Amino acid sequence: MITHHPSLVRPSLIAGVRLRLAPHAFPSTAAASAPPPALSVRLRPLRAAAGRASPVGDDEGRHEQPPRPLSAVVLDFARSNFLPLALVGGVILALLDPTPGCLAHKYSLSKYSTFGIFVISGLTLRTKELGAALEAWPAFLLGLASILLFTPPLAQFVMKVQFFPPEFMTGLAMFCCMPTTLSSGVTLTQLVGGNSALALAMTVVSNLLGIITVPLSLAKYIAAGAGVSLPTKQLFKSLVTRLLIPLIIGKVARETSKGIANFVDGNRQGFSVASALLLSIVPWIQVSRSRSLILSVQVEAFAVAMIVGVLLHLALLAFNATMLQILSRLEQKGKSVFARKEYARAFILVASQKTLPVLIAVVEQLGGAFGEPGFLVIPCVAAHINQSIKHLFVILESSLLWI
Repeated sequence: MITHHPSLVRPSLIAGVRLRLAPHAFPSTAAASAPPPALSVRLRPLRAAAGRASPVGDDEGRHEQPPRPLSAVVLDFARSNFLPLALVGGVILALLDPTPGCLAHKYSLSKYSTFGIFVISGLTLRTKELGAALEAWPAFLLGLASILLFTPPLAQFVMKVQFFPPEFMTGLAMFCCMPTTLSSGVTLTQLVGGNSALALAMTVVSNLLGIITVPLSLAKYIAAGAGVSLPTKQLFKSLVTRLLIPLIIGKVARETSKGIANFVDGNRQGFSVASALLLSIVPWIQVSRSRSLILSVQVEAFAVAMIVGVLLHLALLAFNATMLQILSRLEQKGKSVFARKEYARAFILVASQKTLPVLIAVVEQLGGAFGEPGFLVIPCVAAHINQSIKHLFVILESSLLWI
């Protein structure tokens, strides 16, 4: 017996009903007064939306995804955190056996690795979006000022920290004078929904201008306090040779050959892995050379240096967030550029990070002018790893960016 009028039945249910009428379902006129034929109704199992289990009692439609194997989880983690893993791996290998690292230093492998890093940076640099950052030119200029002018003076305060070995603090002070990271700042900006064009513009221009400002900042904030005469002119030439020229080579190759550009864009993860491996070569070599001295340092000293690196990053973050809050209230006509979330996120994330490859090039050029190179590099490697742990700092920085 049917208790609902057919017009009240949902179309999805009607589609799932198959009517089977018994033979002679339409009797002759003489038999019109006979009882209606039996109506057989079959309902197809209804599957819930979005892959949920069927509301009926059978197991059809229940397709629970099996748990991912441990190897797949480990592989995904390694892919998303390859750079910090490569840096840590290089340091561990150097501490276990310094012989290969010392041999690599003998053949100046670190110079070629730095050159290769910036060739890859030029190959992967897409500048077609830079024009989109013109709208946010006040935030762009503020970002450059923060990276190259406002944050380097923090090196003076880091240098005043009494610590043993003193190279740990000197290395972190040098880290303050560096331009922003080459790639992670843009990546983090994309993750939190910031303006990637603004982030890219600040990254490219600050690293180009850093070739000029880094020697000057080191001479003013570190060399003067340490009583060291910094060869500014020689350092400038070295940065041009090892940073600017390979960057231009990579960029020219990308712009003059569409095939190269398409190949690089289609294999960006592979180039990122190659860049991380090249970057890990330098701390591997420096730690190998300084292994005996490093092992003589107490574990507590390493822990304190890592904590100072974290505090340094938080100080940069707090400084830029405070400056942005103040400027965002200075509205003139309409809404201030500094108050727009996408620009604010790009500004704070990019302006609050420092790059490791430029620091390594500087340490290589200075030799032992500021102390043992291995001691100078290790705390900066830890600070860079701290910046590379994407998820932790995206959450922390997003909480300060009104997300």
